Amino acid sequence: MFTLPQKDFSAPTTCLGPTCLQDLGSSHGDDLEGECSRKLDQKLPELPGVGDSAMLSPDTSYLSSRGRMIKWFWDSAEEGYRTYHMDEYDENKNPSGIINLGVSENKLCFDLLSWRLSQSDMQRVEPSLLQYADWRGHLFLREEVAKFLSFYCKSPAPLRPENVVVLNGGASLFSALATVLCEAGEAFLIPTPYYGAITQHVCLYGNVRLACVYLDSEVTGLDTRPFQLTVEKLEMALREAHSEGVKVKGLILINPQNPLGDIYSPEELQEYLVFAKRHKLHVIVDEVYMLSVFEESAGYRSVLSLERLPDPQRTHVMWATSKDFGMSGLRFGTLYTENQDVATAVASLCRYHGLSGLVQYQMAQLLRDRDWINQVYLPENHARLKAAHTYVSEELRALGIPFLSRGAGFFIWVDLRKYLPKGTFEEEMLLWRRFLDNKVLLSFGKAFECKEPGWFRFVFSDQAHRLCLGMQRVRQVLAGKSQVAEDPPSSQSQEPSDQRR
Repeated sequence: MFTLPQKDFSAPTTCLGPTCLQDLGSSHGDDLEGECSRKLDQKLPELPGVGDSAMLSPDTSYLSSRGRMIKWFWDSAEEGYRTYHMDEYDENKNPSGIINLGVSENKLCFDLLSWRLSQSDMQRVEPSLLQYADWRGHLFLREEVAKFLSFYCKSPAPLRPENVVVLNGGASLFSALATVLCEAGEAFLIPTPYYGAITQHVCLYGNVRLACVYLDSEVTGLDTRPFQLTVEKLEMALREAHSEGVKVKGLILINPQNPLGDIYSPEELQEYLVFAKRHKLHVIVDEVYMLSVFEESAGYRSVLSLERLPDPQRTHVMWATSKDFGMSGLRFGTLYTENQDVATAVASLCRYHGLSGLVQYQMAQLLRDRDWINQVYLPENHARLKAAHTYVSEELRALGIPFLSRGAGFFIWVDLRKYLPKGTFEEEMLLWRRFLDNKVLLSFGKAFECKEPGWFRFVFSDQAHRLCLGMQRVRQVLAGKSQVAEDPPSSQSQEPSDQRR
């Protein structure tokens, strides 16, 4: 079993700054995507601008057509996640329960976070924190967000707090931006494979589509890489959408990318932004993994580090604490945009997606504690991510399984195509079910709209004992021995009452 690097963080060994802040996660709805974004035998319901509402069940007479579509997403997207919660692994109470290597959460640094968030400077109550505030967020928080992003994004000039809006997570940000930037039925371009829950984020409120830019794993030359996004592919996808009568209003980029772990170079970012400007497209850049780049050689650069944005009024940057600070349950996300119309429209929706004053105070405390972040949290978090990544990578190499990973994020994009004799998505789903039946939850490629059957996302950002047991169960499935491995001492667990096959 591998050992994660550990230090005693019960008390800091460095002099901490006067403050530090509680991170609220923008879980980006990873619960919807991490297990299985949607069943293969179902198609996205076609509501006005999305599809034909006749595809939806007529039985839910209590709901509007919009309500039926929302329920359809829930029913079709959560099989694996619901099964996992009915039979969740616990080393003492349920050692034969399901190990979750499907949901992209960082579970490596609870000791660091729990210590910091329990310090006395986090606890403050005053009248202004219990009253209505500016829907963009308290000014003290927006000032800290601007300073934080200026420092970690390495912006050429200080970022401005009037361009900051804070919401309760990245899912809300996607939903709000889709609603204010697009008419119903319009679309965003998005390269595939992509974080699958974005489909729901942009559709459920805004009734906005995604127009996929399909990428493949073929390497065509020395200067190319698998699933590489190019301007030529963007142009092709845009023409195809127009030929189908779909109006495209924007482009979504995830950097570092989920599920590939890929990182766009500054030159590539500039090319994509110039493409968008040429077609007058908004660009939403999701940088939720920007501080989870654990390989220095990866060379990550934020879009906000560019000397000059080609179209700043149409460039909108998202960040959240769910990934980089491992707090997906605490719900904090932020938008940075120079477009004041967009900022104001999104802020208006914050009356439904805002943060409590107490949470905003804690967030400001955490984000301003640069000493703790730089000297304690980030070095240790990166070391633990690297150790876990190394372990899973070595396990995959021992099995002779190809994979892609660029040293960023919490996941490895794994090529299991050799285990699909006919190379079909039906076989991919069957393999996913075998993993789930053997009590390990993974994410399959179709959930990310990957056009090649057989790719899976393995999340490695978990504690050593769970990660080792999960990989043991993966090996059993791939070797054709689907018996459940468990930690000693074993205890009989109750099977899920509904596998939803």
